[in-house]
Formats: sequence, C-alpha cells, structure tokens
Amino acid sequence: MRAVDVYSRYFRAEAEFAGVKRNGAAVKLTAESEGGFIAYIASVSFFPHVTDDDFAVSCDAFLSAEIYRAKGRRSAKREAALEETLRGVIDGLAEGHGAAVKWDEPL
Repeated sequence: MRAVDVYSRYFRAEAEFAGVKRNGAAVKLTAESEGGFIAYIASVSFFPHVTDDDFAVSCDAFLSAEIYRAKGRRSAKREAALEETLRGVIDGLAEGHGAAVKWDEPL
C-alpha cells in the first residue's frame, strides 16, 4: 500500500483526551492506493502543545474517517474537492469527542 499526505497542517485546538489537555491538532488528508483502488482518509491527532516548539504528536487522541474509496487512481480535481470538505469532516469527528480545531489559528 502506498500512502501520501495530500494535506497536512497544524492548528490550535481545544480538547482533552486521557485526562490530558490538548492545545494542538495535526490535520491530514491521506491518499492510500492499493490493488487498483484509491482511498482518502481524513484524520486529526490532538496533542498537548505545551510550548511554542512542542509538536510531539501523541497517538492516543487520533480520530479518522475514510471519506472516499473507488477503483482508480489519484486525481488533482478530486483531491481539491475533498480538501474543501475536510474541515466539515474533521469538525464532525472532533465534536463527537468534545474537541474543536481552531481553523483560524495555524501553528
């Protein structure tokens, strides 16, 4: 399987997982191809971000959803369309865990 991060950015966030306050979020759109199929996965990992240079992403606050799967290959047009829906997907995942990504505050 080949995986490529189509989109990867860090933002401020508000969350708490495993009793630890999380102030940062790593947001990704990943394309995975295998056996003639392409899939796109939206994911967010909330991490402590205690200081300005703390980007130690933890794996215990990771949320993801497959948002597209079909026979074929990567498409720039499809990726642009999926990037447009990424915020809504991530907001939906985060909301279910009492978390929020601050989209206007990149890290």
